[in-house]
Amino acid sequence: MNLARAWVAALPAYLWSGWGAIASLLLMVAAWEAVATLYGPLVLPDPRSAFATLLDLVASGVAWPDLSATSRRALAGYLLSVAAGSALGLAAGVSMTASMMSRPLVTVLMGTPPIAWLVLAMLWFGASDGTPVFTVFVAGFPVVFVGALQGARTLDNQLKTMAQAFRLPPRMMFFDVYLPHVVSYLFPAWIAALGMSWKVVVMAELLATQDGIGAALAVSRSHLDTTTTMAWITAVVGLLLAVEYLLLEPLKREVERWREPTLAEERP
Repeated sequence: MNLARAWVAALPAYLWSGWGAIASLLLMVAAWEAVATLYGPLVLPDPRSAFATLLDLVASGVAWPDLSATSRRALAGYLLSVAAGSALGLAAGVSMTASMMSRPLVTVLMGTPPIAWLVLAMLWFGASDGTPVFTVFVAGFPVVFVGALQGARTLDNQLKTMAQAFRLPPRMMFFDVYLPHVVSYLFPAWIAALGMSWKVVVMAELLATQDGIGAALAVSRSHLDTTTTMAWITAVVGLLLAVEYLLLEPLKREVERWREPTLAEERP
């Protein structure tokens, strides 16, 4: 309860701190409007038409099944990649031998196009949720793995030795020495994997499923309905931004509170 109250109390300051992201989004919308005005609605509809179409889809209830299906698949594959990639990457980072042996495997995973994994997944899982979930997992896993491995390998040995010399308790050693350093590598990897998960799941749905945003994009493409296509693309971007800024970013700020300067440090 206290944590929830603290989160609600800090929400206005958090929203205000995101003015840069909001300004960037507004610039993107302005560029979208300019290109739509230049080339016309057949090539690119204006933002107002796309937003209005998306609102109609949401209000009529048509959008909810596809939005929930895509979110479920993307988050399932993403969470699997985060859990497996973080655990195995940290384990490999502890050992020089393990990190050297894992490098070619990670190179192969990162170098293989997601479309190749998608074809294999279609053969293995058919037109089920397993196909997009597996494709998202195998696309995001190496990104998270590399971030976790680098976080474990680059731990400052002098800081570790000093902490051991002062005989810090194991709990303090973990939360004050290991965790802050590792998290600084993990969060960028998690965010990169999150963005990749939404792109990959839509591609997988486009080719392998009968529902979800990818399937809806296939229908709008067959009808040459550019406005509805942009509406679904806007929905994907909105879901991605919601997960990042409403879930990952507050979690990152809470974990990295140690980076905030104290009052003593702020005094000249």
